[in-house]
Parts: sequence; structure tokens; C-alpha cells
Amino acid sequence: MLQAGNLHMPNDPHQRAAELHNLAAHAHQTAAVHHGKGDHISGQEHSRLAMEHSAKAFQQSQDAERSSAELARETPDAPATPAATPAVEPDKK
Repeated sequence: MLQAGNLHMPNDPHQRAAELHNLAAHAHQTAAVHHGKGDHISGQEHSRLAMEHSAKAFQQSQDAERSSAELARETPDAPATPAATPAVEPDKK
């Protein structure tokens, strides 16, 4: 997992997607703090980073979903999983 000074990403696609979502959330929070303090330049940069992390997290989630579906097709004895719901792509501004 991602920790201060440790940039190791987990190998499981679902866990990687979760970590990227966490990075995006942290960047959004940091942007809000900077905007709240009137530091709009830093706030805008953190907002941009948050959007990049969100887009990467969305793509990783899609990849993980496809990977899981492929694995389920290759493993006919696996328990049934609920049908995947279509993902909503994050707004691109």
C-alpha cells in the first residue's frame, strides 16, 4: 500500500484501483484546504492532480473489472458473481 516514503503499489488490480481512488481523494482534500486558505494556485494544481488520479483510478477499475470477468469465464466452477454495473467516467474539465 502507499505510505509516506513508500511508493509500492499492490499487485492486485482491485487493490491498485482502491489505492488510486485514495490518492485522488487525498488530492481533492488538499486542494480544498489550499482553496480555503486563499492559495488558489496551489489549490488548482492539487485539483489537477486529483483529476489525474481520478482518471487513473477509473481506468484501473475498468481494467480490474475486465480482468475479473475474464478470470470468471476461464473458471467455470467459480461461484457466480453479480452482473457488473456500467461505470460512470469522471467528468473531464
